[in-house]
Amino acid sequence: MWAICIAAAFLYARQRGIPNEIALVLLPAFLIEAKFYLILGTESLRLRVTRLLSRGGLAVALVASAVIPFLGATLATGSFTWPPFLILAGLMSVAAFWYVLLPHLGIVDLAFLVILAAVILSKVFREIYPDPHPRLPLEILGQLAWIRVGAFALLEIRGVKVGFGFIPTRRDWMVGLRYYLFFLPVGAAIALGLGFARFHPLDFVWWKTSLIALGTFLGILWVVALSEEFLFRGLLQTWIVQWTRSEWLGLGIAAALFGAVHLSYRDFPNWRFATLAAVAGVFYGLAFRDAKSIRASMVTHALVVTTWRVFFS
Repeated sequence: MWAICIAAAFLYARQRGIPNEIALVLLPAFLIEAKFYLILGTESLRLRVTRLLSRGGLAVALVASAVIPFLGATLATGSFTWPPFLILAGLMSVAAFWYVLLPHLGIVDLAFLVILAAVILSKVFREIYPDPHPRLPLEILGQLAWIRVGAFALLEIRGVKVGFGFIPTRRDWMVGLRYYLFFLPVGAAIALGLGFARFHPLDFVWWKTSLIALGTFLGILWVVALSEEFLFRGLLQTWIVQWTRSEWLGLGIAAALFGAVHLSYRDFPNWRFATLAAVAGVFYGLAFRDAKSIRASMVTHALVVTTWRVFFS
């Protein structure tokens, strides 16, 4: 895994014009975060950690795992200061200890989801993590840590079961691919009809285009789709269905909220993108409902975004 990360870091630095000395100095922090993120997405590793620690001990370990990459990055670049460190530790403590200190009730769950989303939308990590280079935003370390700590708390302290993990099963692939194909003509018609996108494929060099498509798919699958499908389908859709006792109401509300958070894309309010995202959210929700696993909706989600980035602009 680290070998793949090092290769990806080298290619990214070359592509973005990031000096080698900066990339090498920051590489350990990203490798550490990648290791922690791997534990989150690998059920056997995640359960092994959980069995070793009490709930309180697990929360402490989660906070420590979030600040270690921050320390590695800021100490290596000489940009460490105490206020950002304390803010980061405070935020991670809220997420890690939420279900240790509070009861497992619907209102508590809802408040936790609001906090998780609010921190991401506030872009606070942009202020906490100093950028050593204009094309290397370190806030991604904070975003990954926030996703990881929140998801770990929900999965192993709250006890949520939603088919969480990096590797889709054969059924997940089949269901995810089916709903991607169902969405494709609908999404293309809406995107083109609203003027949100136009058909503009990448300059085709088969090996280069294939690498870009594969890299985009895996990046979306394991980071963006993993976090968004966990939040909107695994948690929101599931809980709204339980509260309302209506499969369709839960699916529809989760899809509408998924669309709403995309209003801030580029220029607020971006109604065209929000509309397209809400419609896509319906198909993601259907994939989750059929497979009973967010890995299926992750496949649909990742295929949709990869198609958009490769063939549309």
